[in-house]
Amino acid sequence: MKNFYLVAAILGAAVPFIFFFEFFQSAPATGFIPALFVNGAAGGFTADLLISSFVFWAFMWTRRKTGPAIWPFILVNLCIGLSCALPAYLYLNERNSANGEA
Repeated sequence: MKNFYLVAAILGAAVPFIFFFEFFQSAPATGFIPALFVNGAAGGFTADLLISSFVFWAFMWTRRKTGPAIWPFILVNLCIGLSCALPAYLYLNERNSANGEA
């Protein structure tokens, strides 16, 4: 599973950036937040992502003594997205467990 998590983290960083790049090519950066809630479908996906991100943060907080440091993954979550942060966290957690660190 470790290699799967690594590939998922890379894809989770690359794929959203394709869409973000396309968006910022055609719209100003100030239009990003309003675009997240432009209609019910976009708002639903945005709300789902925000709730999932907060749950991920809470999960990491409960494992802060046995898992990897949480702050880098919160930053990745905020700057890139949950699709990169979650598999990156799982990858590092598996790697550390395999090395007997966690």
